[in-house]
Amino acid sequence: MTVAERVGALDWATLEPSLWEWGYARTPAVLTPAECEGLVALYADEARFRSRIDMARYRFGIGEYKYFADPLPSLVADLRRHFYPPLAAVANRWEAALGSRRRYPEDLGGLRALCRRAGQTKPTPLLLHYEAGGYNCLHQDLYGDVAFPLQLTCFLSRPDVDYAGGEFLLVEQRPRAQSRGEALRPAQGEIVIFTTRHRPARGARGHHRVAMRHGVSRVRAGRRYTLGVIFHDAR
Repeated sequence: MTVAERVGALDWATLEPSLWEWGYARTPAVLTPAECEGLVALYADEARFRSRIDMARYRFGIGEYKYFADPLPSLVADLRRHFYPPLAAVANRWEAALGSRRRYPEDLGGLRALCRRAGQTKPTPLLLHYEAGGYNCLHQDLYGDVAFPLQLTCFLSRPDVDYAGGEFLLVEQRPRAQSRGEALRPAQGEIVIFTTRHRPARGARGHHRVAMRHGVSRVRAGRRYTLGVIFHDAR
């Protein structure tokens, strides 16, 4: 199946309510083991990337990640292009629920045009790599004035085979209440869709914004690789 066919075959009637309720949703395996291994193999090819970040240097955690350069690998470009339209529909329903006039374009090309007008021209999909002892502090992936409210993490390594620990963390900062956390251990090929910054939550007076951050717990053994697919570009 093509990436477009795989995305279209997902149970969006289940995924969207999870995004509204929890700020994230998990897919079944979308990527094949061969595709995951192929993406991991790209990590050593410096020509495919525009920059490398040593997380410890910036106190982001321990590990590293690399942002892809244009042109993106075809699989990464396909994931970005075909996941965007259904997520844009969700994002626009979120904006309507929050009483916002903002609406996102129906296709990725329209979003990237908005980014260019805001001076955001650098692609943001990235590969992340952690060795034993590595982790990622809680954060949000915001790169400029244009920030699409949903993004993907694609899990390329096998938990309990390639690595131990390294749970994917999501923390919701609820107003006037203690934060709520989730720790996920998706299988190879699975994708977590989650909010970039905040989600709408229903309250006594309608919907309000609830902020979320994400990170990675300490990897206890092995090597862990993921692909991050962010839809807006960076300055």
